[in-house]
Amino acid sequence: MDPEPLTPAAVARLLRASAAEMAAEVRALPPGQAVRRPADGGWCALEVVGHLIEAERRGFAGRIRQLVAEDGPTLEAWDQPAVAAARRDCERDPEELIRELLDLREESARFLESLGPADLERGGEHPVVGWLTAGEVMHEWVHHDRGHLKQALDLTRALAWAHMGAARRFSG
Repeated sequence: MDPEPLTPAAVARLLRASAAEMAAEVRALPPGQAVRRPADGGWCALEVVGHLIEAERRGFAGRIRQLVAEDGPTLEAWDQPAVAAARRDCERDPEELIRELLDLREESARFLESLGPADLERGGEHPVVGWLTAGEVMHEWVHHDRGHLKQALDLTRALAWAHMGAARRFSG
């Protein structure tokens, strides 16, 4: 049996928590490590934060706002790698970027807390995945946030791994 859907208030709490965890992780990194890219050429920690900001504006809070305000809108797709490159987040001040995320997240959490059950049923057409409801987008947001929090934690794990020597054998 599936669990009950999350309420907007529960999602708001979870999103505040993941933003706070992301902020704590980036703030705790030694100087210069927030801009270190993984060996596979992926995003640095600051680019992960920037992606969360853009995804919130364009893909989550932005879409939910549109779904609630319009009848059956057509949602826009966006080029995530191109937006990330244009933001140049690895060149930004980490604290400025974290503050941008936390401020935006608080605004979005308050918006979610204002939603009622009927708002969550409102839907629109996405050009890639099809029909989406505000409730589905809201749940994806929680899932998405945790995936990128794990990505940031994995960047720190790789930093530690490089210097673990024989202790690596404890980690299987």
